[in-house]
Amino acid sequence: MPAVIGCDAHKQFSVFVTIESKGKTSPAVRVEHHRQEYIDFLRTLPPGSEIALEATGHWYWMVDEMEKAGHHPHLANPTEAKKRMGRTNKTDALDAKGLAILLHNGTLPESWIPPGELRDRRELLRTRMALRDLRSSLKHRIHASIDRYGLQATGISDLFGVKGRVYIDTVLDRLPCDTAAMIQVQLTSLDQLEAQIEEIEDRIAGALKPSPEVRLLRTIPGIGDILAPLVWLEIGDIGRFPRAENLAGYAGLVPRIIASGGRIRHGGTCRNINHYLKWGFVEAATCAIRIKAYRGTHIERLYQRLAPAKGHGRAIVAVARHLAEASYWVLRKQQPYKSPGRTVTEA
Repeated sequence: MPAVIGCDAHKQFSVFVTIESKGKTSPAVRVEHHRQEYIDFLRTLPPGSEIALEATGHWYWMVDEMEKAGHHPHLANPTEAKKRMGRTNKTDALDAKGLAILLHNGTLPESWIPPGELRDRRELLRTRMALRDLRSSLKHRIHASIDRYGLQATGISDLFGVKGRVYIDTVLDRLPCDTAAMIQVQLTSLDQLEAQIEEIEDRIAGALKPSPEVRLLRTIPGIGDILAPLVWLEIGDIGRFPRAENLAGYAGLVPRIIASGGRIRHGGTCRNINHYLKWGFVEAATCAIRIKAYRGTHIERLYQRLAPAKGHGRAIVAVARHLAEASYWVLRKQQPYKSPGRTVTEA
């Protein structure tokens, strides 16, 4: 019978506790995170050990080494695992013991471990999102610097387009010396970010666009060349979701239900979700309701029905949930998207 082990992982070291055959736990073993020392320790464990560890910010390499050593890692949701342990006292040894007991009892709140190649490719889309946020931040700063001195551009929709950049050049001499210099610095950084984002997008197109899953996802309204790979990679194995509602919940698009005394109230969406996936579906929903090709379809009808009473935000989340559930069926059935009541061609 494989050994059941709990691993309380920290940045510099890990603590391991094993449940022995009679249910007793072994003394805690501390292992420093020197790669070779960690590998040597894993080799001393019984072959095919079942190891539970929390989903910390540095679990990738530990899971890789566990799998290379022939063991079976189980990734635990840290928040839920601590709730189920229910301990007043907290030490590294108790945490490792608690993880081992949860795994032994079959009550460990497990998270899916994506394959190594999938984890690597996710960095393409996640890095693009990070650079996009930096780009937006720089644009906001430049806007604010110009607005502070009453030099807002009139008649120019995009301050960073061709006309907008010409306008910025004309107002730099009217700004204080240091403010003008810092705008120039930020414009240079903005140009560099634009070039880096384009390079990443070219790499995404070359590596992921030919995928049949990406082509299927692109038939869903609002999901284009960038969002399709993002959705595909963040979902991973569609078979791990038993129902479309489970995928929507994983993406944080299902409101919590608070029911007591015969009264039912819907709260906010859960925070313990895949935030990249939620952003992708909300972005797709925001784009879809603006596309003329989808006027009169289920998406527009859903938005128009909810927006007056619930507001724009909740209506968009409802549309995003529809897109998430549609993604589930598109990937499960391997068929293009079909709008309820009308067939929608690829965007």
